[in-house]
Amino acid sequence: MPNFSARGGLEGQRQADLGDGKFLNPILSGDRPDPTVLRDGDDYYMTHSSFDASPGLLIWHSRDLVNWTPIGPALARPLGTVFAVDLVKHGNQYIIYIPFMKAPWAKELSDFANIYAIHAPSMKGPWSEPVDLKIGGLIDPCHVVGEDGQRYLFLSGVNRVRLSADGLSAIGPIEKVYDGWHYPDDWITEAYALEGPKLFRRGEYFYLVSALGGTGGPATGHMVIAARSKTINGPWENCPHNPIVRTRDAGEAWWSRGHATCFEGPGGAWYMVYHGYENGFRTLGRQTLLEPIVWTADGWFRATGGDLSRPLPIPRGLSGIHGLAKSDDFGAPAFGTRWSFYGEPPTELGRAAVSGGTLRIAAKGTGPQDSAPLTQVVGDQAYEVTVECEVEDGAQGGLLLFFNNGLFLGMGIDGKRMVSYRGGKATYWQEPAPAVRKLHLRIVNDRHIATFFYSADGLKWTRHGVRSETSGYNANTVDELVSLRPALFASGNGAVRYRRFRYRALA
Repeated sequence: MPNFSARGGLEGQRQADLGDGKFLNPILSGDRPDPTVLRDGDDYYMTHSSFDASPGLLIWHSRDLVNWTPIGPALARPLGTVFAVDLVKHGNQYIIYIPFMKAPWAKELSDFANIYAIHAPSMKGPWSEPVDLKIGGLIDPCHVVGEDGQRYLFLSGVNRVRLSADGLSAIGPIEKVYDGWHYPDDWITEAYALEGPKLFRRGEYFYLVSALGGTGGPATGHMVIAARSKTINGPWENCPHNPIVRTRDAGEAWWSRGHATCFEGPGGAWYMVYHGYENGFRTLGRQTLLEPIVWTADGWFRATGGDLSRPLPIPRGLSGIHGLAKSDDFGAPAFGTRWSFYGEPPTELGRAAVSGGTLRIAAKGTGPQDSAPLTQVVGDQAYEVTVECEVEDGAQGGLLLFFNNGLFLGMGIDGKRMVSYRGGKATYWQEPAPAVRKLHLRIVNDRHIATFFYSADGLKWTRHGVRSETSGYNANTVDELVSLRPALFASGNGAVRYRRFRYRALA
């Protein structure tokens, strides 16, 4: 399959912008699922599900829909696992509607999911503490103002609830308002799973864009459908050429495409942003894709991107380098942008501090599995990460490729030996690394082949005796939709210090 991804700048990371007026998906590589996009004048803002990351909800900005730069995290203290959110501007107020899912550390949640909201006077914040809307048991909120001037949230199902004038509480019952479009029974999907409603108004119609088919199952499962109504109260007429988007064959470049937001882009052209898995690289998570749409004479829209393994014109024809440098000299904190904790309870976010070129992480737990590692999203098929690790007496630290608490691999040191991790646990392999408290560590992940190295001085490197194949480190259930990513951890007692983290994408 052709790979036209541009390289250069930002440590050689893949770039959507090819520099010739065209772009190649993904517009944001790595685990950036469930995108929600807000147009605010000539500015576009986007955020994604951040799941168990803390801080969470990194907000991105663009003016051409292809080159995106991070603003910062909106959610300092998650109350639970953060699923698909909605980014909204109403009047002069910015709001993010957030479904918090129950997590082991989520003490405040009484149901499996609860809808909250955070608000701010600017996209740069400051963002409020989460406000409980008292909506339980549903996810995937979408805000819309009806022709009656009332504010509503549409939710998974598709259900609906009316909101107060300030949008910060529910004031009506939860109502079932749409039964979905039903695909043929012989289509290969994960489940029917009507979810992810996104609404917008154009002309005389409200358009309801939803996801079907399940997210983490077969490549052909997920899809985008549309319906419309002249009133927010329905009835909803299904689009005659549903599904708007679907992976029809496992040979395509992008699998499980769905969960779309539609909006008007630069110059009046229309687009949809949605997520998908890259063929052969589920380990990178669901990445963010951009596809143009066109309006037809009958008032419906069609996706026109065609084969998304091929370049498409950039809106406005602009070019540039986007994204976020991943290397870190630890001169200033970068929590919520470059780094985030995995599943860290809000009360323990003070474990990490940056000072004088050193990141210090207070130890917690017995190993990577219960230490809430500090992780970083990556989007390259091949890359190298290097860091200097120094442990205090009683602590273990190291460099990992981390998927979740039960699935990771990498190296740990405790001053007495090297602990080799594979398949989410310490292995029998006794690597003859030096018994020192300070060691340089490196992992090369070359298209699923992970090779470990270590060095006493950062100059002369020894290859670890075991290599691993990582294509199986990915999500196959709805509950674990994350990605394999570099991570630093600190377990046991005391603390671990890290210096000079380096990231380099490989061709």
